[in-house]
Amino acid sequence: MSAVQRRHPRNARKRRWGPWQWTAYFVTLLVVGIFATQLYYFLQIGWWVRFNPQSTAFMRAAEQRLRESDPKASLKHDWVPYDQISRNLKRAIIASEDANFVNHDGYEIDAMLGAWEKNQKKGHIVAGGSTISQQLAKNLFLSSEKSYLRKAEEFSITWMLEFWMDKQRIYEIYLNSVEWGEGVFGAEAASRYYYGIPASKLSPWQAARLAVMLPRPRYFDTHRNSPYLAQRAGVIARRMGAAELPQ
Repeated sequence: MSAVQRRHPRNARKRRWGPWQWTAYFVTLLVVGIFATQLYYFLQIGWWVRFNPQSTAFMRAAEQRLRESDPKASLKHDWVPYDQISRNLKRAIIASEDANFVNHDGYEIDAMLGAWEKNQKKGHIVAGGSTISQQLAKNLFLSSEKSYLRKAEEFSITWMLEFWMDKQRIYEIYLNSVEWGEGVFGAEAASRYYYGIPASKLSPWQAARLAVMLPRPRYFDTHRNSPYLAQRAGVIARRMGAAELPQ
């Protein structure tokens, strides 16, 4: 043993961390990481109050998936202002996805409880009870994975969206970023892809069909003659008149 080690044996022992110190260290890193992630989401959403998102987590995942088979593949996506999207489509989506969108604060507790009960009966997650705001939160930042942890993150981001933005801005971003088929994102791209017309020209029937596609866009992209799609579109078309739009 050296003279330094003999004089300072306690200092040498202090440098060795035990299980509790390592646990505290990793917990601290985890907490800091979570806080930093939430701060990033919060500031990014604040930026999007005035500036349009260039892409979303769902869009990046879709582009990566497409490029696995075609390195030159690109998404179909064109941003258009809110007032250049047909009121028929706006009404159809609210009638289909979130009838109380204008009035709630981002969440529909009854729908979430209903989804939870359905998941308990099935033994796994099959429904989420998500509002338009929650769907946008997921599309912007998260994955399509279904888990309660992801649902909690979605809940947090939804609060941030509702804190920063009015309903019209939330809906404008949603309409321009939601998936409508394999590599098809946003109302303008969907309108041109399925009907060869701009989003401003969609008829009530066309809008109703697009709205019904949203929960399973890639499936309906390849099953456009599905009897369910036609039947459900008829139901939505009849409900559209009562849909309240954000102003």
